[in-house]
This record gives sequence, C-alpha cells and structure tokens, in this order.
Amino acid sequence: MKFMKLGSKPDAFQADGNSVRYVSSELATDVIIIVGGVKFYLHKFPLLSKSNRLQKLVVKASEENSDEIRLVDFPGGPKAFEICAKFCYGMTVTLNAYNVVAARCAAEYLEMTEDVDRGNLIFKIEVFLNSSVFRSWKDSIIVLQTTKSLLPWSEDLKVIGRCIDSIASKTSVDPANISWSYTYNRKLAVPDKIIEDGMKLQERIESVPKDWWVEDICELEIDLYKRVMIAVKSKGRMDANVIGEALKTYAVRWLPDSLDALVSDDHTRRNKSLVETIICLLPSDKGVGCSCSFLLKLLKVAILVGADDSQREELVKRISLKLDEASVNDLLIRARSPQTTVYDVELVQSIVNRFVLHEKRCQDLDISEKNEKGTSDFILGHGPLLKVGKLMDGYLAEIAHDPNLTLSSFNDIVRSTPESARPIHDGLYKAIDIYLKAHQNLTKAERKKLCGLMDVKKLTMDASMHAAQNDRLPLRVVVQVLFFEQVRAAAGAQAPNSIPRDTSQAMTNMDEEWEKPAIVRGPESCKSLRRQMNQMKIKDEEFRKNGKLTKKGSKNSRSGVQLLPSRSRRMFDKLWAVGKKHGENRSSETSGSSQSPTSVAPGETKSSGSSSRQRRHSIS
Repeated sequence: MKFMKLGSKPDAFQADGNSVRYVSSELATDVIIIVGGVKFYLHKFPLLSKSNRLQKLVVKASEENSDEIRLVDFPGGPKAFEICAKFCYGMTVTLNAYNVVAARCAAEYLEMTEDVDRGNLIFKIEVFLNSSVFRSWKDSIIVLQTTKSLLPWSEDLKVIGRCIDSIASKTSVDPANISWSYTYNRKLAVPDKIIEDGMKLQERIESVPKDWWVEDICELEIDLYKRVMIAVKSKGRMDANVIGEALKTYAVRWLPDSLDALVSDDHTRRNKSLVETIICLLPSDKGVGCSCSFLLKLLKVAILVGADDSQREELVKRISLKLDEASVNDLLIRARSPQTTVYDVELVQSIVNRFVLHEKRCQDLDISEKNEKGTSDFILGHGPLLKVGKLMDGYLAEIAHDPNLTLSSFNDIVRSTPESARPIHDGLYKAIDIYLKAHQNLTKAERKKLCGLMDVKKLTMDASMHAAQNDRLPLRVVVQVLFFEQVRAAAGAQAPNSIPRDTSQAMTNMDEEWEKPAIVRGPESCKSLRRQMNQMKIKDEEFRKNGKLTKKGSKNSRSGVQLLPSRSRRMFDKLWAVGKKHGENRSSETSGSSQSPTSVAPGETKSSGSSSRQRRHSIS
C-alpha cells in the first residue's frame, strides 16, 4: 500500500476522554472547534494560516463574543479534522488509501487551497492521489470503497470517477504486462499447480489469466460495482466470457446460500437490487458470456425476490438461446402461488418453445444461404436439438412424480419438442411409466392418450423388453411393442435396416383393429389379430431357416441370425397365449384355429396362462 508522510514535528495531540482533544503546548489555546461531538482546544494562528473557511468562522465568532466554532456536517468527522489540524501545526501526518479521501474532503470543506498558502493540503493530497494511489490497483479499490461514506463530497471532487476510470483501465491491460499483485483464489487444475510451482517470474507473469481482476472488485458494494462494470464494458476491450465470469463471481460472493436468508424481509430489497443489477450488466451478445446454468440459477433467484417482469423476460430470452447447455436440475424451478404443481412447468415450456423457434430460424437461414447438407452434416447441425430432446426427457421423468401435474401439461411439454429431437423414445417411455405409476387413477382413455405420445418403433430392445412386461401400459401398447419386435427381428434376419412391406402393412392393420371400440371388436377381431400374428410367425421361421441354409458354415453368423428372432419369439409366445385365452373367452369358434405355428410345451402354455397379462380382458 502506498503512503505519504507530511510534516516533521512530533504529534502533540492528546485526548481527555472520548470527547476532548487538545494540543500539548506552553501556549494556552484560544479557540474551541466542535466536530461531531468532539471538542478540539487549539490555537488560532496555525489554523488560520492554512484555512480560508476557519478565517471566516473565527471572525464571525469574535463578533458574537464566542470562542467556540461548530463545524456542521463535516466530511470524515473528527478523525479527518484532526489530520487537517495536525497539518496546520506541521506535525507528522501519514496519508494512505484508507484516510486520503476523508482528508481530501475535509481539506475542501476548510478551503485549504493554494490561495491561502503555497503547498497547502489540497495540493499535496492531489499529488499523492495522482502519482501513487490511482496508479495502484488495490489502492484504487480501497479508495473507492471509502468514498461512499463521504458523499456528496467524494462525488463532487471527482474522486469516485477517477477511481473507477483507474480500475477500468487496468482491467483492460494485456495480462502479459501485469506486474502488480491481485487476488485470485479460484482453484487451479492439478497440472496447473504443478507447473506454477516451478515457474520463473517471467513465466508467472505470462500466465496471468484474463479474469485476474474479478475477485478484487467483488468487495465493492453493488452501486459502485455497477459503475465499475459499466466502465469496463465501455472500454470495448473485455471479452464477454470474462464479463460473465465477473458477474457470476460477484453473485456467488453476495447472494446468500439459504432460501430463508434470500427472501428474508431484512435482505429482500438488497437481493432484488443485486439480481436486477447483474441482469442489466449481462453481456450485450446474448449468445455468449454466461453459462446457461448460471442464467437459470439467476432466474430462480429473480423469481424468489420478486424481480421486475422485464428482468425475468430478459433472462428467459438468454436461456432459450443456449438451452442445450442446461441440466435437468437447472430446470427444476419451484412454482409460485397460485400454481399447484411443485415445479413451474409453464415457464420451462415457454423456454423450450423459444429455443425451438430459434433453432428453426437458424436452420431456415442455413438452407437459404447454403446448399443442402449431407447426412453427417445434418446430424451435426441438429446437435443442440438432440441435446434438448434428451434434456426434456430427463425433465419429464422428474416432474412426472408430481401428483398435481395434469395430463394436458405433461402432454404439452412432450409436444413442445419436435419429433426430430427424439430419435429414440426410451427416455420418453421412462417418463410415461413414472407418470402412470404416480397417477394410478387415470381412465383408460387418458392412459391411451398418454401412451400415444410414445412411438414403440423408436424403443430399443431393452426398453421393449421392459414395456412387454409392464402391467401399467394398456394392452394395446404391449401388443404394438411385441408385434414390432417380431417385425424387427424378422427384418434383421433378412437384411439390416429393411422391414418387409407386408409386415408393415400387417402392423398398420393391427393398429386399426385395436383402434375399434371394445364392443365392436368381437371374435372376428381376435381371429384377424391371430391371423396377422400367425403370418408373422411363419415369416420369422422362413427367415430363420434361410439364415441356417446360407450361413450353415459360420458359427458366428448363425448365432447372430437366430438370437434376435428367438428373443422376440419368446415374448410373442406369451402374447399368443394371452390372445388364445382371450379368444376362448370371447367365442368357441376360435378354439380350433388359435394354435400357435410354433410348438409350445404344455407346461409353458399353462405357465403363461396364469400370468397377470392373461387376466386382462379390457383393451384401452
């Protein structure tokens, strides 16, 4: 820290209690100056030789036959006046970053200018400020912190403005040219620590990070911090990511960790002002600067402290531009009254809708400017959309536990994400299953509508196996899962990525059959279903036999051909037993034609007949 000594005489000021200060001297004091409840017993001559204002006040007191002078609203209080008085007596005074502003304001109040005496206090303090304090990084920050208690004097004397300009200028210096000390307590990576321990001085200087300054200015109060950050941004040389890091560090420093402290009556106003200020200071380029996680946390705090709607809207816009960077926990924003759900689903849906609209505009722009891209470019270009699709599946799985979440809200969240964002429906199936478990009072129509959000053709083998044994799913959905697995297995035996047309048509016919009401579907519908299933089983056997003939000499190929159909066939046999039992209950006409094309051991038939699936007669 820089300092300056003034005067050479020993300090002769003494105290008599807390409210009396006097100069130890052979000469009797002839004036009493009262500052902030403290009486100073002093001599007129040294004071009047330096202060123009005291000259006027002494004349006025003499006219009133009084030896007391009261200095009202004296900047800096008794301590600042004592510095000025000692300077008048020529006693040793030490100025530093902590007391220089108070001394400067006090000298201005007392009019200790060059007109009264050359080399007066104002002149000497200004030299110290310009030659030392404003050239020092940490001293400038300390001085700026002391200015708030000295308003409006510190503002009128442009001390605040000069401090801010000094700080902002230093933040813009090339990190390689920084030679002063600064605070940097953020943890380094382990390799960085190892390298740092063996550094030479020059190497250490060159390794100064771009955001070296952000922790030091975190000590400023919000009003001064805002002015400093505006000055830093106005320089136009600071990277937006560094600005974002500075705002994040300040928020972590000042926002309380606990929810109670955040919304307490004592701190709500301060926290609201802090959040709104940080939002105002966000980088102008909305796509860079702050991470999506930080913006979402800021949005949560803004909602809790009751920030202005315009501020929250600004955050929502920024979040929607980089939603693909968020995590599920980031999106779990607590709902506020009068909402009945645990989390604010409507807000998240609004963010997703904005993100999708932005992505669509970007894609349209790319198409208009460039030729149509290839497959690899297409996948790469949809990367953010795929990430958001996966993110929303995880979000749906979390909010599905909420008993107050309506089916329409769940449906709206699912449909807010386009189909291209979900190439695989495993995550959506998991969310639907959780919703069914938490909402067991759903009607058949509601369960059917819910499961209609999912495309069974986009389930992986593991998800299909789970769905085939899931008692919570409507039987129609289980049939679709098993049927498509049989189709996929048969197609895999014939040729990769190819599904026969007649099997696809059969599946479509089956879907149409299941769409009919239960009253309309009678024995004939069961006959039709079994005929379609029988046809698929026969085709599966043909593919399996062809596979054996063509790959007879290859052990690996043979096992690869048989593995998938056999697994699907076992699931299909269970459904066949269900269909058979169901058909027997419906009509005796189907008893002679309901046998499975593949041989089933009597024990297996009996076992499958006693399963929970066989006891289900309603089709939803």
